[in-house]
Amino acid sequence: MKTNTRLDSLAIIILAICSVVWGTQQVVIKLTTPDVSPLLQAGLRSGGGAILVLLWMLWKRIEVFPRDGTLWPGLLVGLLFAVEFALFYTGVQYTLASRAGILLYTAPFWVVLGAHWLIPGERIKPIQLVGLLAAFGGLLVAFKDSLHLPNPDELLGDGMVLLAGLAWGATTLAIKTSKLARIDAARTLFYQLAYSAPLLFGLSLLLNEEGVRVWSGFVIGSLAFQIVGIAFISYLIWFWLLRNYPAGRLSAFSFLTPLMSVVVSLLWLNEPFTPTLAAALLLVGGGIYMVNRP
Repeated sequence: MKTNTRLDSLAIIILAICSVVWGTQQVVIKLTTPDVSPLLQAGLRSGGGAILVLLWMLWKRIEVFPRDGTLWPGLLVGLLFAVEFALFYTGVQYTLASRAGILLYTAPFWVVLGAHWLIPGERIKPIQLVGLLAAFGGLLVAFKDSLHLPNPDELLGDGMVLLAGLAWGATTLAIKTSKLARIDAARTLFYQLAYSAPLLFGLSLLLNEEGVRVWSGFVIGSLAFQIVGIAFISYLIWFWLLRNYPAGRLSAFSFLTPLMSVVVSLLWLNEPFTPTLAAALLLVGGGIYMVNRP
């Protein structure tokens, strides 16, 4: 049961910090890719995160592999998780980190659209339809920049990151429509991380990635940020929030992350802030807010 019916100041502060952390993610990945191949980087993130979540589960005495029929759904979400981050880690090196943040966080768009057909009682409401149309318009606007840039890799990167957002949405739907929706959230996270790690490592070997080209303080800090900060701490904090606050009000904050992604990219990478990017951000962020508003 939720212990709060609204978001208090503590929840708002935590959500704001999480939005900054998640918005920084693609910038850190983009800066690390010249030194660590993207698929290996994603595999290290999943593998390291899985170990930390496993230790957490053992400490909290959460059974890791009970015979409850979650093996196959767990394998499915692990596969989708691997697809998501294989596409995202590879795609972000070809496009602007600011635009990648907007395209990745279209996941709520895909979740609401899929839930309309797959989950009874979650039909699209009029305000959500307006939000979906606004977010879709934002996607078209975001792609407008890459269609007019001289480097075709920009369009490839945008497409890969958008597909990563679709895979993220599919992962959420797979969880909501299976037995995974009724188990401890830490175990669901463990399945995603543990099953995706060997797939990402295998894909890295299959494609003959160079691996770690340079070990440096920044590389070590980047991997620690991705493994400890993102895959472990931020996700467990998010699950704690879901247990203690209304999910609808929490979801409405998801529009903050693309905004933070753009801000961090502008400040850290000096990426251009074009009118097209601003329009895409407003449309996608506003659309996601309308889709998720209680």
